[in-house]
Amino acid sequence: MNWNDIKAFYLRGTSLMRLIYINVGAFVLVKLVSLCLILFNINTASVTSYLELPSNLMMLIKQPWSVITYMFMHADVMHIFFNMISLYWFGRIILERISQKQLVALYILGGLAGAALYLLAYNIFPYFSVAVNNSYLLGASGAVVAICVAAATLQPHYSLRLMFIGEVKLVWLAIGMVAISVFGITGNNAGGEFAHIGGAILGYLYAKAWLRGKDYSRPVTSVINWFTNLFKRTPKIKVNKGGKQTATRVKTDAEYNKEKRANEAAIDAILDKIKQRGYESLTAEEKRELFDRSKK
Repeated sequence: MNWNDIKAFYLRGTSLMRLIYINVGAFVLVKLVSLCLILFNINTASVTSYLELPSNLMMLIKQPWSVITYMFMHADVMHIFFNMISLYWFGRIILERISQKQLVALYILGGLAGAALYLLAYNIFPYFSVAVNNSYLLGASGAVVAICVAAATLQPHYSLRLMFIGEVKLVWLAIGMVAISVFGITGNNAGGEFAHIGGAILGYLYAKAWLRGKDYSRPVTSVINWFTNLFKRTPKIKVNKGGKQTATRVKTDAEYNKEKRANEAAIDAILDKIKQRGYESLTAEEKRELFDRSKK
């Protein structure tokens, strides 16, 4: 498999799978770089710490990008395995109610909320005064918990079959996850537990706002769209057999905004129908349109 095959495989995937690919790719890349550094007797912690989120605010000022990069970093194989399995399960559930772009935005917002609560806790509570100068946060769990709690808020009666337990409603699973984190805020993984709680709060508020018809993910999706458009190629000029050159005409801002509003109105109407009557009330055409638009 060459680079073009990997790129095509990534582009064909859903946004959920792309989040998993990015996390796994970042994990493998960091581990390979760390392995090379170890061979040259270089301390890997001093290098990887630039991608992790420091609790010390002065250090954070020197590496502000870590507010984003930390949520794609993982300590070991088991850490990333359980986070990605959870992201896949809960991500598929919530995609029944929101679009793929909204899922990515929720992931990022959940990670940011987890980072914010982690920083507040370590810089406010005297209990962490000894650890604040050498503590770092890494992992996608804050973002994953945000997706889990949002899914449980939107679909509280959704059931999952767990090994050795049986069927458990998603809402109780989410409550259990949050409760474990609350009771663990003075434990060995205090920073991670605060990140879970921050993600949970964000996920709950996001879902409640969505149920009221408000979408707070739009600023994030706008940034994502702007960033991805930077790397889009301009249309190539095609030469027909007759010798004429043709090219896809670039839309004006007015045309683009009009089409965007029409797309949003169509998807909002379908989502309102789901909220009122359930997913099964959709026609085959509406389901296909929902699926097609969620990929855009």
